[in-house]
Amino acid sequence: MLEHNIFKKTFMSKLFFLLLFGFSFFSARSQTLEDVDSLLVDRNLENYSVRIFSNFKVKKFTIKDGDSKSKFVPNNRYGLGFGLASEKFIIDLAFNIKNPNKSETKRFDLQATTILKKQHYVNLYIQTYKGFNVKNDFDVPTVFRSDIRSVTFGINYLYTFDDVAFSYSQLKAGLPQKRNKDVYITGGLGVFGVYDYFSADATILSEETNAYYNEEANIKRYNGRALGLLAGFVSYFKLPENITATFNFMPGIALINKKITLEEDSYRPSNPMLYKIDFHVGLGYSYKRYYASLTYGNGFYTTDFDNDNKYFFNLSNAKLAIGYKLKGRKK
Repeated sequence: MLEHNIFKKTFMSKLFFLLLFGFSFFSARSQTLEDVDSLLVDRNLENYSVRIFSNFKVKKFTIKDGDSKSKFVPNNRYGLGFGLASEKFIIDLAFNIKNPNKSETKRFDLQATTILKKQHYVNLYIQTYKGFNVKNDFDVPTVFRSDIRSVTFGINYLYTFDDVAFSYSQLKAGLPQKRNKDVYITGGLGVFGVYDYFSADATILSEETNAYYNEEANIKRYNGRALGLLAGFVSYFKLPENITATFNFMPGIALINKKITLEEDSYRPSNPMLYKIDFHVGLGYSYKRYYASLTYGNGFYTTDFDNDNKYFFNLSNAKLAIGYKLKGRKK
């Protein structure tokens, strides 16, 4: 009952995050809405395109002590979909690919990035997963654990020193950037917040694996809430042959309130620090009414659980999209 109440509160918190920051989405188990730069309607057909894409999204985490390491990796990480893009927004509907020969990870994964009023970089993510493969670096075979849950949601905000003179939606939709410079780089400072949770029916370590760890690694439930500072830069490059590129890099440091529940006890780790590194790269190419875009992002987080136990988790996403513009531009 306690775990049910925790997840009920978590669900309400996720809805609050969505309403607070204005990201609208609809999910029918496998659908996502992302990359909204503006809600204004664009009536120019030259700015619209249809697209197909393949994507990859995953949240995985790792427990490590001085001698042993166990990774918790979900299944069905890939998807296929189609969408509609314009100068103002991109709406993509993704359908998760499931392997009938592998156990299913039940999941919801929303990751979105936008730039508001030219100087406010915002990245939002909400992820719930149930079912993980447990992969060890010692002589215990990989097993799928359907009882292991993970919930992560948070926001990164960066205020840039100069106006960000390009649009992520335009780059991903194969549209020309309304700018004169071929290279643009600006730094910034900001804040980030993250909530992270995982649990298992018994403990996340099986009877075979817990022999390789100390007793404090036999975790039944973990909660962490962090708030911190980040710095970094965003950049844009106009390359030859109608190729554009972006690269963003944002390290951060935070104070985190952690609680770990064991089978018969609980404790709060003494080290209050969380460290993270986020980066995002993108490439775009256009030829007449066709275009392609490739993006990849990764967020890597780490904190200390005491007793020589380290905790790592990372959030990854990638997308390859190919589009066709509904109307050619007039020369």
